[in-house]
Amino acid sequence: MTFKLGPAPFKSLVCGCFSILNLTLPAQDDDLTGIKIFRAATTNLYGSGIRVAQVEADGGETAGAQTFEVNPTNTGSPNTLFTYMSAAGTNSVYPNSVGVAAYHPERVGQFFYGTVGPGQTADGVATNVAHVDLVDANFFYTEKVEFSPVNLGDPVINQSYSYGNVSTNAIPPAGQISVDTQQSLDTHFDNYAAQFGVLFVAAAGQTGTPAPPATGYNAISVAAYSSGADSATGPTMDNGRCKPDISAPDANTSFAAPQVAGAAAVLMQAGLRGDGGPNTNAAVNMRTLKALLLNGAVKPAGWTNSAKTPLDARSGAGMLNLYNSYRQLAGGRHTNFVVTSVTATAAHPPATATNTIGVLSGWDFNTNNSTATADAVNHYCFNVTNSAGKANFLASATLVWNRQNGISTINNLRLYLYNTANSNLVACSTSVVNNVQHLWLPQLAPGRYDLQVWKAGGTGIVSTAEPYALAFAFVPMPKLTISKNGTNTTLSWPAYPAGFVPQGVGGIMGSPAWSTNNLLPLIITNQQAMVVLSATNKMQAYRLVSPNF
Repeated sequence: MTFKLGPAPFKSLVCGCFSILNLTLPAQDDDLTGIKIFRAATTNLYGSGIRVAQVEADGGETAGAQTFEVNPTNTGSPNTLFTYMSAAGTNSVYPNSVGVAAYHPERVGQFFYGTVGPGQTADGVATNVAHVDLVDANFFYTEKVEFSPVNLGDPVINQSYSYGNVSTNAIPPAGQISVDTQQSLDTHFDNYAAQFGVLFVAAAGQTGTPAPPATGYNAISVAAYSSGADSATGPTMDNGRCKPDISAPDANTSFAAPQVAGAAAVLMQAGLRGDGGPNTNAAVNMRTLKALLLNGAVKPAGWTNSAKTPLDARSGAGMLNLYNSYRQLAGGRHTNFVVTSVTATAAHPPATATNTIGVLSGWDFNTNNSTATADAVNHYCFNVTNSAGKANFLASATLVWNRQNGISTINNLRLYLYNTANSNLVACSTSVVNNVQHLWLPQLAPGRYDLQVWKAGGTGIVSTAEPYALAFAFVPMPKLTISKNGTNTTLSWPAYPAGFVPQGVGGIMGSPAWSTNNLLPLIITNQQAMVVLSATNKMQAYRLVSPNF
């Protein structure tokens, strides 16, 4: 039975899930998101050449008008950057008759691609995108997504709105002819994403359960992560999937999402210009971008997951960090050397091959092929060692695949990490409802490891072949170096992995109060992060910390 969402239920659309009253909005934090380090370490990566879309719900801020537009002046953008679309028509000049500007879309634009904005200490993430399609959410769904999908031509689409807590029950309420459920909304958006290769980045919604469009399998659902943030917590209502996928620093999800969308546009530009290697189509595939963004995330305090729940219920894979994701993209594409086929549900020990992936940070876009009678395993082998000898590594791996166009279920893929020396299973991510698997090991001992992408065979599979993206990083735990430079003291450490900060203390006796107070802003030089301390600094000891350690 098919249920159609008519005009009336669309009134439950809420723009960005925030209240205009009592709104506290911190400026975009470039230190937390890795953007400051990224811009210091790269050149000319601002989303150039990438078309994006910004879909906005009518916030009702101007009676009788569709308030989904952006006044170009308020984002520091040229008038020619935008096309505006609603049921009233399409226009490429501001102001126009198809809608009016409002605070919410302008604030989203400031974080996404803007160069000016009240309270911002930095520009948006992707300040040089080629074009922005600004689209009314109701019009976008009914005319572009729902039954006869129409490609906007924008590979990255930000959705800072929510349908609220829609039901998973397909029975229409009394007096209503039809209603869309979470599942049907997810299906339509997933089909659009899979058909056109679009990466939807969507606000997870207010406190409560994540809601469409952020519950789509193929979307990146973004939580807000700051003190007092109003942000939804997973899992999803329908089948307990992990949403949100990632978080960004802000008081609400409306303005967290465009930071992630901007990062996706920047990574897409980097991939297209060859920063991730010669196979640019693979580098900018929506699955690759999603895997890189999630795998580069920094874990906040209290982050947790398990084999059955690969992402944290509050922050997903963690806090967006563009620099980490870029370094993994720049590590290049590295395919697996070995493929094994095992009887369905049988054991799959480490591969005996001597081939080794030559880098410890990178990605792959590949296909896993199982059969009606056998599971398939793609093996990626790494020698996780460095000059530091027995120093531990920070290890992460993220596997992403799509819900296919027109299909109600997903193939079953899993992620395993084995120690090849003793065939012991070190970690695994084996959720049967998610199309993301994620491993995180903050203290991995040096050794040789087999990272496995496993796909179920059997008669109940969606398809024998499943394209997937894999992002991986095995990074030595950074160490703090202290050196003298005249009368100054310099603290330095590797900029990658980002997410570490120095702390100092005035004395080490008793219970020292470690703090970042009186430490100057960091400087990035030659892939090194540094803090220079003046001779008047009274701290006696220093350490390097991460939110999770």
